Formats: sequence, C-alpha cells, structure tokens
Amino acid sequence: MIDTLFDKRLLARRMARCAQGIGEHDFLLRRAGDDIAERLGAISRDFPLALDLGAHHGVVGRAISQSGRVRETVCADPCMALLRRCADLRVACDAEFLPFARASLDLVVSGLDLHLANDLPGALVQICRVLKPDGLFLAAVLGGQTLRELRDAFMTAESELEGGASPRVIPFADIRDYGALLQRAGFALPVADSDKFEVTYATPFDLMHEIRSMGAANMLVARARKPLRRATLLRAAEIYADRFSTDTGRVSATFEIIHLSGWAPHESQPKPLAPGSARARLADALGAKEYKTGEPAGPKKRP
Repeated sequence: MIDTLFDKRLLARRMARCAQGIGEHDFLLRRAGDDIAERLGAISRDFPLALDLGAHHGVVGRAISQSGRVRETVCADPCMALLRRCADLRVACDAEFLPFARASLDLVVSGLDLHLANDLPGALVQICRVLKPDGLFLAAVLGGQTLRELRDAFMTAESELEGGASPRVIPFADIRDYGALLQRAGFALPVADSDKFEVTYATPFDLMHEIRSMGAANMLVARARKPLRRATLLRAAEIYADRFSTDTGRVSATFEIIHLSGWAPHESQPKPLAPGSARARLADALGAKEYKTGEPAGPKKRP
C-alpha cells in the first residue's frame, strides 16, 4: 500500500490557476531544461521519438527539440491549461499512470515533476518499461536542500508561537535515495548528480509569492488545515531575514536540482566483471605491498 503524500487534486487546481503567468516564474524549469538538453547533446546518437513527462508548458520539450537529437516529442501533463501551451503532440496523463506501450519510446525526459509522485518507484518502473531497449531516461528533480531556509524559519516560528510545528515545506529526497531508486526500477548505468545554488529575494514574502506563482505551495495531504496565523507568518519572516540575509540586505534561498539518468537494459551495454576475473593486481598498479585479510599491514609498533 503506497502512502499518499501529495494531494494531486489540489496540485492540479493550483497549476491551472497559475498557468497563464507561469512564464514569469519558470526560471528553475528553464535551468533544468537547458541542462537536460546539454546532456542530451553530448550523446552521439539520435532519438526519433521522445516523451516530455510532466511537460508543464513545454520548456523542456522545446529545449530537447533544439538539441538536434530528437525528431519528434510527445508532451504529457495532467494539467490541460499548461498542456495547451505545448507546441508538440500532447497527451493528458500523470507520470504515475503512463498510457504508452511497452518499448515504444526512444527517450523519456522529465523536468521538475517526478519529485511530486506519490509512488515514485512505480513511476520509474513504468518509465523503464515504455523505453525501447537501450532507450534513455533523463530527469531533473528537486533535492533535499531545496528551500531549507524556509523550512527552518517556519519550524522555529511555529515551535515558538504554536507549541509545535506542522509541515509547511514539502519534503524532497536526497541524491542517494534517487540513485537507489533508479537501480531498483531496473535502469542500467544509473547516474545521479546534484546542482545546488542560491537565489536571492528582496524579502521572504517575495520568495513565498514566487512559490505560489509556480503552483508549488504546500500540497501535502498532512498539511495543517487551519489558516496560518498572521503572527506566526510575520515571526517566520523575521527569523528568515535574521538568519539568511545577504550582505546586500536581500534574503537567500537554496535550490537543489538533482539530475538523473539511466538506460533501459540492452545486451550491448557494458556489464561489471565477475568477481575474481581481474587480470591485474591493484597492489601492482599502486606500487604497494599486498597483505592477506587479517594480516597486520606492516611491522607491529611497540606499546
């Protein structure tokens, strides 16, 4: 039984409301799209049919199309208001319920969507299934350091004024978790790496406004249902400004984008050697003396 972490209906309503002005608040998505396109361009092969999963308003799809490696792109997103802004073929679907045939796609990319999956392991298994053998998966997700300052400020303010803290910033997995999930889903040659950076805002309220304009405000099922008290909000902003101000008087917010890549298994891919099959000794390569297990490494020292 998969725990439902995110309220997907609430998320869909918020994304629909912010769809018209999303282009003014998509800097994270553009950064992720540019990086995905750059990684794709470094691979010396073409991908005739690609899927942009969680397409938003087509930023990542346009980026991979401009890479010269993709012939045709299908954009998939559950929000019709966003999907209408995509220029490619469009399919309304959620990343956790893919309507594509097994081994039908050469490439799947996803920009800042999969960290909101309630069943991420299941979604990754489906992605691996719809890829052709030796098909490629590239994704960008938000990592555990994202908005750590805002999380800290709210937890401290609520502990002071409310006698306890409720989740105000959604949790994000760390890079080790994502790497393990790629392996568990069956991807070959899985890789996960992190891009962590800071963005400054005039005030904490400007940061909160941008988060709402991205459609990314708190959509946890376990979120507090009563309105946040004004005193608590002001105290959180005060703590934020006190702890995380820059030399110029602005406030800093951390974002971490974790990039994932993996290949659908194929017999042509390199495989690890069997244990004991090495033809050379590591000790010889390092110019060091080899000791057996349990044997002291060097002469004993006097007590």
